[in-house]
Amino acid sequence: MKRFRLLVAGNAVSAYGSYLNMVALNVFVYHLTGSALTAGLYMAVRLLTSVASGVVAGALASRIPRKRLMVGADLTQATALVLLLLAPSGARVALLFGLAVIAGACSTVSGVSLRSAVPEIVGAELRTRANSLLATGRSLAMVAGFGSASIIVSQLGYRWAFAFDALSFVVSASVLLSLPIRTEAAREKETPAAAKAEPAGGGGRWATLVLLRSMPVVAVMVLVRAVDGLGSSSHNVALPIYSDALDHAHPAAFIGQFWATWAIGNIAMQQILSRWTSRTGRSPGERIFALGACVMSAAFILVFSGLPTALAVVVSLVAGMADGLTEVAYVSRLQTTPDAQRARLFGLSASVENLGFGLGMILSGALLEHFSPLQVVGGLHGLAILLCVGFLLLLVRGAVAGRATPARERKTEEAVDDRVPASEGGRT
Repeated sequence: MKRFRLLVAGNAVSAYGSYLNMVALNVFVYHLTGSALTAGLYMAVRLLTSVASGVVAGALASRIPRKRLMVGADLTQATALVLLLLAPSGARVALLFGLAVIAGACSTVSGVSLRSAVPEIVGAELRTRANSLLATGRSLAMVAGFGSASIIVSQLGYRWAFAFDALSFVVSASVLLSLPIRTEAAREKETPAAAKAEPAGGGGRWATLVLLRSMPVVAVMVLVRAVDGLGSSSHNVALPIYSDALDHAHPAAFIGQFWATWAIGNIAMQQILSRWTSRTGRSPGERIFALGACVMSAAFILVFSGLPTALAVVVSLVAGMADGLTEVAYVSRLQTTPDAQRARLFGLSASVENLGFGLGMILSGALLEHFSPLQVVGGLHGLAILLCVGFLLLLVRGAVAGRATPARERKTEEAVDDRVPASEGGRT
């Protein structure tokens, strides 16, 4: 895990640059053009690129060494930022939209490659602990990136913000290049058995959908993440409005308090998960994922219910803890799929999650014109809760049915299960 900790540090530096980039570039677009529409289009282009590149990223990560893809993604983003720094003023608007495409695609490629590589880097038994470390690094990077963006831009200017961002990607790429890690399972020469391991359709564009049909539980988890994206977008859009209503003189106060507390809860949960996994050797399964998603959505709804400050802090902490739990449970479950199909699955997941978040941003913005933040957040997160409750009932019903099956039938089913890929096992 020592090498992986270095990778986590490099990834956190890169994530810091991404969060700094997210704030600085969005503000720079508006500063450069004076147009809110152009700023909105910039954000839309970046998000749409992330949605479109998910499946492509999965295909690339299943064919090209993932370490090479991650290094290439970091260096491509660093190069694009340097070009923006050196470009004349007249060419910057066009370059900004090109940068939006590059940032959206490269962040997706890097994320899919890293998530699908974790079991090969640290071993399947340590994947949950590794995912917790990565989530901790990203949470710290988010707090640092968002927190320092306004200071760097206001005190040093946009050029320094872009320079720090480019440097963060160079640092990440350098760390990756220095680590002697294997990011793919060892593949032998093609054999009939290896060919059977591929889902029907092979490398075709329908391969991932065919794979999901063979893993209905995972397919439902991916659907839950898409609906979670709708809920997440609702509280992101509603937070500035709600915060302004609480304290018009200091509209950013509640937002800062919320995200700081959320991050503390997220980091605390990663530490708990890491210790629990080390002690028990187990990983959180589908039921933990569904329960965590329910608690997370319920907590986000309560945040907008007008609670006293002390209670709001506690609820924000719970939201961060539940968010961290569901993230690790979800990623760890998807990582149980065979290496040959894992990258495609993560690519589809990235597209679905980004699509849910993007649609949610549009829908939430439209609904907030007519409804209160509590109603909008309650409606979209409530939808996620309903889906998770239904998922839990199906899981419980399946477990009860399994216990009620006569011994002879169970023996037959176990024989059939032996022929099912290992990705469908390992529930807790």
